[in-house]
Amino acid sequence: MKKSLLFFTAVAVFGATIFLPSCKKDKQSADDGDTGYATDHARLEKTFDDVQNITDEAATTGTLSNMRTTADYSILSACATVTRDTISVPHTVTVDFGTSNCLCADGRYRRGKIIVSYNGHYRDSASVHTITFNNYFVNDNQVTGSKTVTNMGHNSLGQTYFSIAVNGSIILANNAGTITWVSTRTRTWVAGESTLIRSDDAFEITGSATLTRANGVGVNINITTPLHVAVNCPWIEQGVVTFSPIAPATFQPRTLDFGNGTCDALAVLTIGNKTYNITLP
Repeated sequence: MKKSLLFFTAVAVFGATIFLPSCKKDKQSADDGDTGYATDHARLEKTFDDVQNITDEAATTGTLSNMRTTADYSILSACATVTRDTISVPHTVTVDFGTSNCLCADGRYRRGKIIVSYNGHYRDSASVHTITFNNYFVNDNQVTGSKTVTNMGHNSLGQTYFSIAVNGSIILANNAGTITWVSTRTRTWVAGESTLIRSDDAFEITGSATLTRANGVGVNINITTPLHVAVNCPWIEQGVVTFSPIAPATFQPRTLDFGNGTCDALAVLTIGNKTYNITLP
């Protein structure tokens, strides 16, 4: 059977930062120079994209080969176990990393459980898959909330597409606060659907979201150029996202450009007439 029962979208989510110095001029300068929200975006995007890859591979084979360091899809650390229940309705897949930090093949530490419930195959129109967490941590940041994926059938080009809803948060390590967001996305399968090779899969993501940073600042996010996400690349390869404040925040609107399709950790942040090179984790 082609690929897995499950394949969850990475949901791109983003934030913006505001400082409150003693005068307006300093406030504007500090805001223009701040790129910390890009770290929030990278953490959220990567964390939930990894969850998609992990559950996809687990549902397919009962093993975890997706967290790879080479092209041959090396197996994830043996400390993770997979349990699949196809008797109960809805069916479930549980990926358990144990109660102690597990060093995975991508260099990240994980512990806790990822749990997926589903009522049909990934390729079945109208099938619904929901992912939740039980004390799940990545590099000591706790991931909470839920993500729901609904198969919407085929678009006018014959491509399978999915409606994605995320209501989640990451509780940052070292009492650094919590970042939360709500997003709606459309994820379109643009490459690799007709092959048996997971590494050639690619998706385009559109949609919008709202994010609340650990400092309480709210941000509206819109994808203005579709994000291109390839299974064989750990970063977003292409696309543009815009950020605007949710009242009463007053930071300048900005854009984040992920490039022209090259698989790298580089992105460009633009605030007014200034640009900043961002390296994504």
